[in-house]
Amino acid sequence: MTVTLSDEARRLIAAFEDETDASAVDCVVDDEQDRVIFVVAAGEMGSAIGPGGSRVEELEEKLGRDVMLVEDAPTPEGFVANALSPAAVYNVTISENDTTVAYAEVAHEDKGVAIGTGGKNIEAAKQLAKRHFDVDDIQLT
Repeated sequence: MTVTLSDEARRLIAAFEDETDASAVDCVVDDEQDRVIFVVAAGEMGSAIGPGGSRVEELEEKLGRDVMLVEDAPTPEGFVANALSPAAVYNVTISENDTTVAYAEVAHEDKGVAIGTGGKNIEAAKQLAKRHFDVDDIQLT
């Protein structure tokens, strides 16, 4: 799918890339949670995070907002698993009937992490999966 970026998102991606030396393929500004979500090019997550999380911390200071990073993936299953990280995701199955639903098998002790406070993590994962792979919903199993 083609993702359309706003001018603000392009500006934020430029700041991200300058600060981390990693590439971002998407950026979502989540004003409700006062954060910016970057989709990091596959294989560049370590560079984006930096030693001990230093690059993310510096970026958060520069932007004045929390930053969430999701690693890109070539398949919807891999993307959903990455979007739910750091929760342990054992398996993702995509069901295509009237709607496209990703069923993510998450470790019982990590369901809270996958959902996040007030549902913020699962909502971000749903929004990104819709933007990148036209997945209508994510259900945790």
